[in-house]
Amino acid sequence: MVTVISGVSQIIKPEFVLDVIGAEISPLSNHLFAIVGMFMALFGSLMVHTVYQTHTSKTAVFWCAMQKLGAFIAVSLGVFQGLFSWLAMGVAIFDLLSAGLFFYYMKTLKAV
Repeated sequence: MVTVISGVSQIIKPEFVLDVIGAEISPLSNHLFAIVGMFMALFGSLMVHTVYQTHTSKTAVFWCAMQKLGAFIAVSLGVFQGLFSWLAMGVAIFDLLSAGLFFYYMKTLKAV
């Protein structure tokens, strides 16, 4: 649910989140960051929907985990390239931990 909320926040107010992570704020960065927020909200919603279904889809959990892993890599690269402040590594670490949790959850699911 955190991914859904943060994604919607990025859609509505991308400049706020960009400012928090120390990124450049421009009309282009606002627009692109809102697009990233849309995908976060979509994948987060997919994960919430999947977890509360009668039969959880391992495929959906896998792709949500991959989205989180990709976000970790992308944000980390942004930090190391000087696009984001080191504060953004907190976001990256959260995404990495989420990916690990999703992979663990997928492993615990029974084969369908």
